[in-house]
Amino acid sequence: MARPNRPVSILSVESTISVTTKTFEHDGMVTIQSQKTATMKDIGVQVSMSEVPKRKPVPASVAVLDDSSVEEAYSRPLGRKWGGGIGSLFSCARFDGDRRRKKRILIIAGVVGLVLLALIIGLAVGLTMRNNAKNLPLPTDNGGPYTGDLTYYDPGLGACGIISSGSEPICAVSRLLYDAASTSSDPNQNPLCGKMIRLKRGDRSVDVKVVDRCEECKATDIDVSMSVFEELAEIDLGRVDVQWAWLEKAPVNVPAV
Repeated sequence: MARPNRPVSILSVESTISVTTKTFEHDGMVTIQSQKTATMKDIGVQVSMSEVPKRKPVPASVAVLDDSSVEEAYSRPLGRKWGGGIGSLFSCARFDGDRRRKKRILIIAGVVGLVLLALIIGLAVGLTMRNNAKNLPLPTDNGGPYTGDLTYYDPGLGACGIISSGSEPICAVSRLLYDAASTSSDPNQNPLCGKMIRLKRGDRSVDVKVVDRCEECKATDIDVSMSVFEELAEIDLGRVDVQWAWLEKAPVNVPAV
């Protein structure tokens, strides 16, 4: 039976040889004695691995952490690699939310500011118009004064071909007067268009311009814009009595009511 091959190791062995020489004198003979040390290195000696003594294993070191080290590790903030990324994500999300919230607040504040500004301007204009209300006498040189009903309407494109708004000092006269003054089939060319009339009620007076005709008005009734009506009476009244007269010569005779 063949023997199994065993691993061998090639060792280098150093041997020290000591040579001693002594000198003796005996019977006329001289003997020299000396000592030398020589080192001999033998290479190539085969030694079985089983004959090499095994090294005693060293136990692995185990790190022991006390409670304070564990608490410090958990309380320490996340490292830059992970903590920085997650923290940046939360910071960006929070920043986006705050920015959207601020933007929404600014938009709402802007809308509220515009509404308040419009209200302030409207109140200022109304108060200014009321404070600037005149109390002028009615002229008698051009006919009148006349007495009739005062109403208001929402103007637009009138019979005179003029576009007007509710904030302008304009009026519409009765169709009886408007048609009586007509000189052509074109209503825009009516001689009453642009004529000025003074309205008076109590201690207030307003001058208005004729731009339209009133279908339901009687001969001496006057239909005005809302702003003009508010200068002479409360808007809730809707219909009040008024006195009026032409401020210039009118090409029509107002029939007696």
